[in-house]
Amino acid sequence: MQGERLAEKHLRRKGLKLLARRFSAPVGELDLVMRDGRTIVFVEVKTLSDRRFKDPQDQVTPAKQRKLFRIAQWYLHHKKLDDRPCRFDVTSVVIPREGEVEIEHFEDAFLPPR
Repeated sequence: MQGERLAEKHLRRKGLKLLARRFSAPVGELDLVMRDGRTIVFVEVKTLSDRRFKDPQDQVTPAKQRKLFRIAQWYLHHKKLDDRPCRFDVTSVVIPREGEVEIEHFEDAFLPPR
């Protein structure tokens, strides 16, 4: 949850507006749903305590991407936003035991599956 809060704060500073936090649907959950102009932005937040073994954004596998797409479709349909452009972002948050927090935002991190 701390990673999601830090990611949200970072994205708000970049001008994105929050629409939903931890949006739950029958098909799964979205960490953050934000708006960038007219574009609906589905943000997957990945948090780690260090990068020794992997980067947080590498955890968003193709299977996870497909799942996020299904949840996003559900969100758009039920919120009657089917006509809006959307994109999928990943925000990685590294919260080390010592040192500074690192936040990276990957805009358009992946495309919807075909």
